Formats: sequence, structure tokens, C-alpha cells
Amino acid sequence: MKLKQNKIFYTIVKYFFIVLLKIYNRCSVKWLEKLNPNEKFIVACNHTSNLDPLVVGCFFPRLLKYFAKEELFHNWLFGACIRALGAVPVSRADNASAAGALRGFMKLYEEGSDVLIFPEGGRSLDGKLQPLEGGVALIASREHAPILPAFIHGAFNAMPPGSAFVKPTKIKITFGKPLRFSDEVYKSKDGRNKIMSALENSMKELETLN
Repeated sequence: MKLKQNKIFYTIVKYFFIVLLKIYNRCSVKWLEKLNPNEKFIVACNHTSNLDPLVVGCFFPRLLKYFAKEELFHNWLFGACIRALGAVPVSRADNASAAGALRGFMKLYEEGSDVLIFPEGGRSLDGKLQPLEGGVALIASREHAPILPAFIHGAFNAMPPGSAFVKPTKIKITFGKPLRFSDEVYKSKDGRNKIMSALENSMKELETLN
């Protein structure tokens, strides 16, 4: 059985990192609305640190699928752990292709997974929310998918871009209220703009909740 399909290994890895994050980084989680178990989400989160996928993957109650650069899988133990938490390796060439990345995310979503997307397109170099790219709106409109905004505070200070070590800085993740849209919005010509506007406003609000 492959590690990514092993629920026991997934549970062990997940709760190991939950305990580690709670003890070392005093990590806390807040939900602004109870998660609907019958909905499949695109989780859209800010991105300031390599810790972000780990934090979201640990504290989201279901297995999240997301793309991670293939270099992270070169260490077999670390690669096995992040694969268990939902990471899917992607090459630099594939990651550089916006169309290829979007197709990949849609495939994961169509296969039945909640997916994690960082709509800023890369890590913030100052810890502040950067302008959002439109790919998340394209996926949402194509799949008629609800978006769950999330925001992490503290990960930038714990492990900023370029850092090889994690500092014992407090981390907090907040899952916002899901963004649900009508079929009319999903299908309209300016629907993607409306989706992006709603997501941007939501993430800016979450940024102020520190």
C-alpha cells in the first residue's frame, strides 16, 4: 500500500505535527463558521512560509491535496510525511506553467479532494498579504466550488523565506466563512471578478484578526 493511501500513517504524521506545533509554536486554530462535512472546498490561504502547507494540512479536519515542489521529496522521510499529509510532487517545469497548474488543481478537485491553493502565487517576502492571482476564481467557476478562506499569522516570523530553522514563535490559523456563489455568478462573464473581489475582501478581513 502506498504511503499516501495509508490512513494509519496519515493519522500518525498529522497528530505528531499537531502536537509539535502546539507545543513548540503554541499553534492555535479558530473557525468562524462550522465546517459543512458535505461540502468539498477550495481552501485559499495566505503564504509567507514553508510551514504554511503543514499548518493548514494539520488543522484542516480532512486530507487536503496540494502541489509541492519535487525537491522537497528528495529526503525520503520528509517526503513520505508531506505526501501523507496530501502533498503531490510537481516539477519546476509543470509548476512554471500556469495552465498546467490549474489543470492539475482541477483534476485533484474532480477526483474528490479538498484542495489547498495559495492565491498570492508565491510566498510573501514581508509577511503581508500580496495581490491575489485569478487562478483560484477560474477553478471555482469551472467546478462551481465553494472557497474557504484561511489566514495564518506568525508563520512568517517562525520561518521566513530563506530560513532553514523554525523559531518558537506563536502561530495562529483562522478559517473564515466559506464563500458560496450562485450558478449565475459562476457562469457570468464577470463572475471571476466577483469571486476574486469576495475572496480578497475576506482575506483582508482575516489579516486584521490577529
